[in-house]
Amino acid sequence: MSAQAETESQSRSIASVERAMDVLLLFGRSSRPDLGVTEIATELDLTKAAVHRILTALRSRELIALDPVTRRYSLGHAAIALGRAYMARTDLRAMAGPELRRLSQQTAETVTLSVRRGDTRLYVDQAVPAQELRMEVSLGIPYPLHAGSSSKAILAFLRPEEVEAYLVRHPLDALTPKTITEPDKLRAELATVRRRGYATSLGERQEGAASVAAPIFDHDGLVIAAVSVAGPATRFKPHMQQVAQPLLETAARLSARLGYHG
Repeated sequence: MSAQAETESQSRSIASVERAMDVLLLFGRSSRPDLGVTEIATELDLTKAAVHRILTALRSRELIALDPVTRRYSLGHAAIALGRAYMARTDLRAMAGPELRRLSQQTAETVTLSVRRGDTRLYVDQAVPAQELRMEVSLGIPYPLHAGSSSKAILAFLRPEEVEAYLVRHPLDALTPKTITEPDKLRAELATVRRRGYATSLGERQEGAASVAAPIFDHDGLVIAAVSVAGPATRFKPHMQQVAQPLLETAARLSARLGYHG
């Protein structure tokens, strides 16, 4: 085989691999549980014959599965195993670190990362600004899910039955005079959080503190963590609303890196 022919053959092989990856990635970003050949061909601008060949190759490695009744395709066991392997190796704290520091520099306030642990959440990392008067949190201490912006950002996006179960299991103890302790009032607050996408707090967990927090979702769309911006209420309260947009963008990037496509 001449050098030119070998180069052309390699180019065709690379193109075939790229098309196969495009098909796999289409399944990953689609909101539908399965796809048909026509849908795939239309979406990727491929011929049906090419799609059939790609799907056959992917099925041989169990990356794609075929439903014999509907003749529609879905991700196979091997693809799901790859996703799980990635998630098992994902260190949220390490992943979020640069984002926390960037947001802290952008807002000149403390930015925290909290993760859910059952009916509690705890701070696992923070980025602190170079301000003489600033907020700092204690890492690793569990807090209830009804007090503070990070807690409410997590609680609001749990399934409704999980929220109600939490209210049954736990009295809404006050951490400060500003903590919400009435179930109906908390339900209304959580509805507001869901509507606007972020939670706020003025001294609900710690007196004199103000914060804004947004949820972080995993690849299954489950809320697993929250990122917040916090500062002394006297300085931060007037700026809480303008901080919301960069906060939401940070949370969205972290969720996307965890495989969330909402």
